[in-house]
Amino acid sequence: MNPLEQRIQYKFRNSLLLAEALTHPSLGYETQRHHFDNQRLEFLGDAVLQLIFTEFLFDSYPDLPEGELTKLRARLVSRDGLRVNAEALDLGKYLMMGRGEEATGGRNRASALADAYEALIGALYLDSDYVTVRRIVLTETRARLEDLIVEDPSANPKGRLQEILQAVTPRSPVYEVVEQFGPEHMKQFISRILWEGVELARGTGRSKKDAEVQAARKAIELRSWETVSIEVVQLPASATNNSPDNL
Repeated sequence: MNPLEQRIQYKFRNSLLLAEALTHPSLGYETQRHHFDNQRLEFLGDAVLQLIFTEFLFDSYPDLPEGELTKLRARLVSRDGLRVNAEALDLGKYLMMGRGEEATGGRNRASALADAYEALIGALYLDSDYVTVRRIVLTETRARLEDLIVEDPSANPKGRLQEILQAVTPRSPVYEVVEQFGPEHMKQFISRILWEGVELARGTGRSKKDAEVQAARKAIELRSWETVSIEVVQLPASATNNSPDNL
């Protein structure tokens, strides 16, 4: 067993699946040669994780309504959530990637780590079965799941908004200060939220952070994301699925 297999206490029968899960797309781009990468396994792993965490939350919180369960699941399968799981396995150091990607911090990039974690789960599923993968995932994430708190929705509107939006697309909202006015000791800021190229809401506050919070609270109240038309773009097989982490 290699160190990663020892960490998850699972020996792959097909070692090529593990190699594929740990191969970043940049390796093929840099060598200009056909080379498998982890994008297909990432697609599969995403679906497996969705089912595992959905089942866990359904059993663990019998009194929560669908909307709250959806928000909890979005937190677990968000890019940041998956990055935490990948870092717990020290997954970055096992990735095979192009030199350029590595030189620019690819091993520690949230998107690369999250994608690799999903790909690893996809590889485990193909090499074993759902019961085995579920045991591994829940064992590795036990501490995080035990600390999962059902928060008052009004306590963290920015976090809640991000969870809602990332359940629709992986892209995070962007906050921008569009205006500031008043004397220095009583300055007011106006911030807006941009998502998918559309302004969701504006908020005013005594600080940039407060203005952002007020904007997020207003966007949630208005449910303004429901009016945004999401364009689904069919990417070529060679395209990556990276997106910036703006929040």
